[in-house]
Amino acid sequence: MQQLLKGQETRFSEGLRTVRSRLSTIHASLAKATPEPPVAACPALQAPVDGRKFGTKYLVDHEIHFACDPGFQLLGSSTRICQANGSWTGQEAHCAEISECSSSPCQNGGTCLEGLNHFKCLCPPQWTGITCQYQVQTVPPTWSVTDDPAFSRQPRCAQIAQTQQCSCDPGFHMSGTASNGICRDLNECEVYQQQGGPRLCAHACVNIPGSFHCSCPAGYILLGDGKSCEDIDECSLSQDNCTSGSTCINTGGGFQCVTPQCPSAAGNISYVKTSPFQCERNPCPMESRSCHQAPKTISFHYLPLPSKLQTPAPLFRMATAVAPGRPGPDSLRFGIAGGNNRGHFVVQRSDRHTGELLLVQSLQGPRTIHVDVDMTEYLDRVFQAKHLSKITLFVSAYEF
Repeated sequence: MQQLLKGQETRFSEGLRTVRSRLSTIHASLAKATPEPPVAACPALQAPVDGRKFGTKYLVDHEIHFACDPGFQLLGSSTRICQANGSWTGQEAHCAEISECSSSPCQNGGTCLEGLNHFKCLCPPQWTGITCQYQVQTVPPTWSVTDDPAFSRQPRCAQIAQTQQCSCDPGFHMSGTASNGICRDLNECEVYQQQGGPRLCAHACVNIPGSFHCSCPAGYILLGDGKSCEDIDECSLSQDNCTSGSTCINTGGGFQCVTPQCPSAAGNISYVKTSPFQCERNPCPMESRSCHQAPKTISFHYLPLPSKLQTPAPLFRMATAVAPGRPGPDSLRFGIAGGNNRGHFVVQRSDRHTGELLLVQSLQGPRTIHVDVDMTEYLDRVFQAKHLSKITLFVSAYEF
């Protein structure tokens, strides 16, 4: 009986070793077959020297944007996206100083000297001005008006100590000799322009006898300081010609008549206009994934901008709205979804529930720019809804 038990114990031990060996083999093969978990983030990126970085999230599909300080140009990629393999798209961003002399601004043989965000021209003899564009005056200056009697006056003269001394009224200068001199108008507009003095007028300078006055372009009025221009709001003054069904949008120096339209129906996706500037998606069939992922709301926004607006400049904010008694999203993602001149803008998060559209490259008007910004809502990492804002910028021809 003892030998029988001993034999069974031996066979049990051998079987146990065999089972353990097979389990080890299975574990090893499973470890080799199991793919490595996907990378959830990319390495941190730094702002370029003499530049700025927009964005602080380094997770997959997140974007980081770059822009350079005034006087520098961007080399490399202005936008980089974190990929699923843990690397960034595009090339590293660098900011290179813009050479002010590269465009050869000095005329008539002048030599250009580079400075910080400016240049200076060394002019040869007989030439003067910021870019050596004017000849040195050897005759009555060009800013002296000589062909209109209203711009000429007789000098006031007095005999002092057997010497005749003559003077002119303010805004005039003496031309000719002491015996036959005449006071001619000083064209302040030309003088300040040639000598690089302070800007006399926000828009146009008009010379008048002995002085000057400023004027504004059509669609603007001159303010009380005599040099600044203010836009006329044709919409609020009912000076527009917008037809019924369209809305008047005031712009710099004018107005635009707009009639936002909802997208045409496509498959199961259709929209209804719920206000003059918003469309809402009609209910989706339960099985239509494409319908559920289409924007739930589409809103239209119109912004007037002056030309050459200093950057970075915040233009538009987008935030989530939660109905009372309903759980709101715990995560939001913002992005630029379309439009022309997308490289002029970036979207960054201003707080947990708000995204902000920034202008990072100045715009020269007049022009009309379109940019679409979307906001995607998630709850427990599950897609909930997307909202689209279609923004139109009316850039004025003027810097005021």
